[in-house]
Amino acid sequence: MILEIHVPSPGESITEVEIGRWMVEDGALVRQGQEIAEVESDKATLTIVAGASGRVKIMAGEGQTVAVGALACTIDTSAEVHMAAGGEAHKPAGSASADSAGTGTSSSPTASAAALTAEAARLKITAVAREVMKEHGLSVEDLLNGLKRIGRREVEEVARHLSTEEPLLTSGSVSAATITPPSPEALHPGSRETIRERMTPLRRRLSERLVSVKNETAMLTTFNEVDMSAVMEIRKEFQQRFTEKHGLKLGFMSFFTRAAALALQAHPTVNAQIDGEEIVMPRFADIGIAVQTPKGLMVPVVRNAESKSIPQIEMEIKELAEKARTKKISVEELSGGTFTITNGGVFGSLLSTPIINPPQSAILGMHNIVERPVAVRGKVEIRPMMYIALSYDHRIIDGKDSVGFLVRVKELIENPRMMALGGKDPAEIMLGV
Repeated sequence: MILEIHVPSPGESITEVEIGRWMVEDGALVRQGQEIAEVESDKATLTIVAGASGRVKIMAGEGQTVAVGALACTIDTSAEVHMAAGGEAHKPAGSASADSAGTGTSSSPTASAAALTAEAARLKITAVAREVMKEHGLSVEDLLNGLKRIGRREVEEVARHLSTEEPLLTSGSVSAATITPPSPEALHPGSRETIRERMTPLRRRLSERLVSVKNETAMLTTFNEVDMSAVMEIRKEFQQRFTEKHGLKLGFMSFFTRAAALALQAHPTVNAQIDGEEIVMPRFADIGIAVQTPKGLMVPVVRNAESKSIPQIEMEIKELAEKARTKKISVEELSGGTFTITNGGVFGSLLSTPIINPPQSAILGMHNIVERPVAVRGKVEIRPMMYIALSYDHRIIDGKDSVGFLVRVKELIENPRMMALGGKDPAEIMLGV
């Protein structure tokens, strides 16, 4: 029986996609439910999954643009497939491939899988590395398969370690799982080689949007700084109990998302958009959280953030970020935000001017936390400080609202318990003012 696998639809408005890469070779044996290919649109990356076990025949090549619903591949389910202990599809025992016939060497997928499993078993992986692998949904076999290019530099490095009897892979700060293959952009001393790589639809769309923002908006950026002491104390005090109850760690992004949602209520024009000659001002806060993925920047959206608690926001951010990084996110989860938050601090950024995510009119930029001397009640103290930035479209957002919004975020982060009271100070409620 021949099973046809068609290109899935990333969303209602998308009619064409690009075949990003095939995870299996033409003619390979695959198992039911195995991810066999990635398709890319200008909004998201999706995976094609084998609908049955059998031998795959690829009908659309990598980099080819195809219509949604087009035939991507077929699977011959009559091919006898057995499953190895590790879950890999392979040929029946005793069957040799044409390539190995008469050579005394087996090149079957069984032998390859066994060799890969044996190699993986020899590697020592730190607990930190295993956690990173878990976050990205990677197995040891995935890492080994990713090491596709071995050049002179890598060979000489191994030779040097062997000659000096130094361990190449240690159980310290560098482990087998944390060593990544050289990227195409990596510099090779003395080389004159250049590499060309086709831009993905997502990257092309992103570049178009960024240029349009610079050309079509009157973008300005205002800055402030936040004392992170109070939030860090709350995290330290309640982290264990929070983790035990909710099953995840409490981060900073949920505090900023909650603070931004409350600040948007006080300054609704920051949440507004231009539609022709009208200003559209939503009465809800759908806040996009910028997430860096291997395919580029994605912005999944937390809906109605103004009505959600910090634990709810934290759990939703974690779920959406995981979906984005593992290419499981839908177009609907990436669409319709009214405001965006981006955190360059995770990469070490001290200060930046984030660029607006159209058709939105503003974006909040977080940065890294640095201990600095600051004046506190007439005395100099060392405090963990963060610069925050608000880029906004000056066509509809005036300086009063942009500065006021950022000041409000600062007040809420420096007094985080106010967030439980809808942004009000306990004294205000007590005094009825």
